Amino acid sequence: MLDISRITELTNSYANAQAQLQTAQAKLEVAKSAFDRTKNLVDSAALPKKEAETAEGTLRTDRAALAAAESQLRTLAATAQQEWGPVIGHGIVERSPAVVRLIERDQFLVQVTLPPGVSVTETPGTALAQAPTRNANIDLQYISPATRTDTRIQGLSYFFSAPGDSGLLPGMNTTVYVPSGTTYEGVFIEDTAIVRWQGRSWVYLRVSPDSFRRHPISTDQPVSDDDYVVRDIPSGSEIVIRGAQVLLSEEAKSELRSGDDND
Repeated sequence: MLDISRITELTNSYANAQAQLQTAQAKLEVAKSAFDRTKNLVDSAALPKKEAETAEGTLRTDRAALAAAESQLRTLAATAQQEWGPVIGHGIVERSPAVVRLIERDQFLVQVTLPPGVSVTETPGTALAQAPTRNANIDLQYISPATRTDTRIQGLSYFFSAPGDSGLLPGMNTTVYVPSGTTYEGVFIEDTAIVRWQGRSWVYLRVSPDSFRRHPISTDQPVSDDDYVVRDIPSGSEIVIRGAQVLLSEEAKSELRSGDDND
């Protein structure tokens, strides 16, 4: 999650610069009209020549002020694009609804950084983030490529927006799932459903309301550090998502008891 105080600052600065430009334009129009009137009166000998010189000096000053205001506006627009890219930068300049929602905290800005060497084949329209305070995923909406990477990760980065009520806050880190453009057939399994035993990975499948069967799986297709797409799950199987480690412990105890009885 990013702190958008700089976006707020640039948006306000640009609005102020626009107001200063409009003021400078108005003052120049007044100065130009005053100079034209004074010059006509001087030419008709109704006013001394120094009055025209004074009016001309005011006109030149106001022209310089207008040029400075135009330059400041261009500088702020260029700064917005350099810091935030063309999409958010243009939104700052236009004070777009998307930027206003960020400023008003109706939405938050999320920077998603891929692992080094990882890329996506298509522009990711959406992504899923893990909620930090509840067992749910958060829908993220793609905005644009990021203008900088996360220095800790050093991968490709993108800007996404998250709902303001998502529980995410500036400075938070979370895991995000980004579509890679490649599809895999299988079942999405979280790490909490997987147990490791005798050098292999297993999940428990429900056999009946009160019985379960340990089933070997391959974890060669990770989608994150903890989650996998597993191909070798029988169709229609009900997988134990929570408590798999407890089932493994009970199974081990049962085998020990059976061994003792055989002795």
